Amino acid sequence: MSQQLQEVRDELEELTVAERVARRLAEQLHAETEREATPSRGTGQVAGRAVLLEPQRERGADESVLPADYQRIMKVVRQADGPVMVKQVCDGLGISTERARAEAMRSQLNRLAERGWLRMLADGKFTTTL
Repeated sequence: MSQQLQEVRDELEELTVAERVARRLAEQLHAETEREATPSRGTGQVAGRAVLLEPQRERGADESVLPADYQRIMKVVRQADGPVMVKQVCDGLGISTERARAEAMRSQLNRLAERGWLRMLADGKFTTTL
């Protein structure tokens, strides 16, 4: 009888673990689906025309013209002691440094560099242009 009870307890524990795994997978799938459903962050529509959400930097322009997430990135880079790597920016923003997240951050940093808000150094680090 005690052996059967132990077998039932073991099976119950396995089912509990399987339920947690299934819940996490469902949450990840839901998050990925939401991410794919949101429009591209690089461009938007104004009066039927495509416009850059991250504008080119112009003389005298400040970071307030950037979307909020880009302002946070700029703040992390500005507050660093020197040029920063992608991983440092992720850490500064409290974002996971797993490959997919780091590559998404690299894309945002590259976009800011292409538009003149940041400068990318030869070693792949980023710094403010000021």
